Amino acid sequence: MLKLSLIGALLISLTVVIHAFGTTYWVRFLSRRYVQDDGRWYSRKSMQILIGTGLVLVGLHVIQIVLWALTYRALVPPAELATLETAIYFSFVTFTTLGYGDITLSEGWRLLSGIEAMNGILLVGWSTAVLFAVVQRMWQGTALRNDG
Repeated sequence: MLKLSLIGALLISLTVVIHAFGTTYWVRFLSRRYVQDDGRWYSRKSMQILIGTGLVLVGLHVIQIVLWALTYRALVPPAELATLETAIYFSFVTFTTLGYGDITLSEGWRLLSGIEAMNGILLVGWSTAVLFAVVQRMWQGTALRNDG
């Protein structure tokens, strides 16, 4: 149990670092590319900003899910997750807390999947906050322009 807890803590740390770098880079990129001199965002670029933000956030999650899947493949007996595709599928279902239950890990490995679910909740919430902040910033720019 201690070993799995440490592995889980390491994976949470790695995924948080991935998310921190990814979201920070993306927000800085948006600020450099789409913010005017007066601090407002280019409204005609709203769709590009929203679609790009969504794709970047999903991309970060896919990287994190694959990292978990590779860990499962390295540690869990092959009989439980026979292929990389199966491990990725299991990781997607676990990370998103969808939990179909068609694939479950044996008693010795279940703790790791619970830790991944907790990690997924945290990071999906973080992504929601980033997307909300981007949308809010766009609305503020629109409100400022319409009031002035």
